[in-house]
Amino acid sequence: MTGTEKLLAELIALPSVNPAFLPVRHPHAGEKRVADFLASVAARAGLDVDYQKVLPGRANFLARLCPAGPVRQTILLAPHLDTVVADSTQFIPQRKNGRLYGRGACDTKGSVAAMLSALCELAASPRRPQATEIVFAGLIDEENAQEGSRALMAGGFKADLAIVGEPTRLEVVTAHKGSLWLELTTRGRAAHGATPGLGRNAVHAMARIVAWLETDYAAQLARRKHPLLGSATVNVGKISGGTQPNIVPDQCVIAVDRRLLPGETPVGVRREIMAGLRAKGWAATFAAAKIAPAVALETDPARPLVKQFLVSLGQRKTVGVHYFCDAAVLAAGGIPSVVFGPGNIAQAHTAEEWISLAELERGKNLLLRFLRTLP
Repeated sequence: MTGTEKLLAELIALPSVNPAFLPVRHPHAGEKRVADFLASVAARAGLDVDYQKVLPGRANFLARLCPAGPVRQTILLAPHLDTVVADSTQFIPQRKNGRLYGRGACDTKGSVAAMLSALCELAASPRRPQATEIVFAGLIDEENAQEGSRALMAGGFKADLAIVGEPTRLEVVTAHKGSLWLELTTRGRAAHGATPGLGRNAVHAMARIVAWLETDYAAQLARRKHPLLGSATVNVGKISGGTQPNIVPDQCVIAVDRRLLPGETPVGVRREIMAGLRAKGWAATFAAAKIAPAVALETDPARPLVKQFLVSLGQRKTVGVHYFCDAAVLAAGGIPSVVFGPGNIAQAHTAEEWISLAELERGKNLLLRFLRTLP
């Protein structure tokens, strides 16, 4: 068993489920036990350890490798510590057929293990950067509202490149979609179900809007193409209206997931949908269903440090992904960001989440190779 595999197995065994998905004071909730464990690992390796308080009982964990001379640039390694929900068996790491199974194995405790292992090995090596500060930031709350990365930016953290840990199959991602959740509400007038003509059916009004969003509007979005991300999309994922069959419903609410391309803004998309409804003569009220904006990421692959990262990995091209992550938050805060890590997003959030151990070790070695190219 390699040191990276051992570290990952220990991380899987420490539950760090995002508290947003669990009852209050649930024993599996929160990132603290993982952050404290990583602090002990990093301190033994000689790294400078710190915490940034974000929410009650929840803090970003920071470990720094300081250069011998003046700092000329800073590299940020930024995986997240929280996971989605799991049953108790998923906190028991299982090794089978070259894979390690368990909650967080690829999303993103695999990246945590690979990144911190690479940094600890670099700290023990005589070939340490002389002018580059390297910061590992284990971020909280990525799976919910990205409070960890937002707090890091609000605190004024600066870096010249962020490598955000997510399962990318060790490909460098320079673009990902944003995510806008909206609630649309139609209102009618209640009446007895035996005399529906005396009322105005809010569910019927919403049905026309749902049909338009999923057909004409979706087709309109399909014509917009991004070279790495394809088309923007829309999905009506939830609907609720009425109280019982013999009452004409006076309200109906839908929840909409609109995936954004680079250049699109939440305000612009909202106006676009409102204009489409007005053109049809339909009325609905809008409300944001996310606490903070989740815009798309697009980082120029020609940036010097991004090119240096690609060259060190032996890769020529970057790719795009459809999911949202902390990279866009860091980029919006002024840090050029890419996404990189072992594992496949297809295994994330599944009942049998796993990561290839060969890919885990290769990811650690690729990161270490890049870090050793830094001045």
